[in-house]
Amino acid sequence: MNKRRISIEDIARRAGVSHSTVSRALRDNALISPKVREEIKQLAQEMNYVPNAIAQSLQNKRTNTIGVVVTSIADPFFAEVVDGIEQIARPAGLSVLLSASHRDLEQEIAAIDTFHRRRVDGILVADSRISKQHTKQLTQIAVPTVLINSQTEDQSEILHSVAIDDRLGARLATEHLISLGHTSIGYLGVSDRSRSNHQRLEGYKMALAEAGLPQNPDWVAISDEYDTRISDVATGQNMLSKLLIAEVTGIFCYNDMVAVGALLACQELGILVPRNLSLVGFDGIALGSYVTPALTTVSQPMLEIGGYAMQMLIDLLADKAVENRVLSPFLVERGSSARLIK
Repeated sequence: MNKRRISIEDIARRAGVSHSTVSRALRDNALISPKVREEIKQLAQEMNYVPNAIAQSLQNKRTNTIGVVVTSIADPFFAEVVDGIEQIARPAGLSVLLSASHRDLEQEIAAIDTFHRRRVDGILVADSRISKQHTKQLTQIAVPTVLINSQTEDQSEILHSVAIDDRLGARLATEHLISLGHTSIGYLGVSDRSRSNHQRLEGYKMALAEAGLPQNPDWVAISDEYDTRISDVATGQNMLSKLLIAEVTGIFCYNDMVAVGALLACQELGILVPRNLSLVGFDGIALGSYVTPALTTVSQPMLEIGGYAMQMLIDLLADKAVENRVLSPFLVERGSSARLIK
């Protein structure tokens, strides 16, 4: 049988004071003397009193909770981003509620609506599909919202954001392969993350053009995952063959999970990486350093992305002015890329 929760009335009866006196003392109200405040706090502790969070939130108009929407809780990238969010939220006394959208706009909006009904103080949305046409819905929710790596080109001006420079990252990956002597370089992408995929493809093409290298459409393989919604690893496994037919010697993959899939396909086909084919990923997830060979990648500062987004939300809650941020990725060279052997 569960024990009854201790109430303010219980403390008041034990202390021989009124309900309002206990309530004020627990809130450090100056109307109650420091001596009485300390005595009541001590008594509350001895009685194992736990404040009613719902009542406090109604009184303070704050729940001290933040809603976070990610595409998948199984994706290592988002695990690190959420870690960065919590590193800033926890010292600020904020709890994080997590929901997954599975790269589906309707599920994303439903998650935001659920968080709003739970009266969260603010919302962070990763890989958002929300665009200007959904501005009316968001203004009705009226909760401070920050987007992380938004996937729409026409992002609403009322929303704040933290993003990575996808074009720069793609250029770093492609330039790295060019520096190793590769001239037939492929891009293995996805189609259900429109903005980041488009910008990474654009950065890849810019690097080829600046190096005076040809741009062969057969060197670009982009999967259509809208209907099948297969994993990124499976995308890498399934799409590698198209680029092998095109006889590329190096491949820049949309992200590390796609690159891991391509690496697995190479192992199944007896293709030696990096002797026969060089691979470069994007994200810098921990898994990339554990596979064999370890994955060369363009690393996103995932902890910083989450931390900056959370701090931006805290500043918005404090009515401070904030500016959108675009962070720079950096190349991490490992064993999956090597100089071309002619």
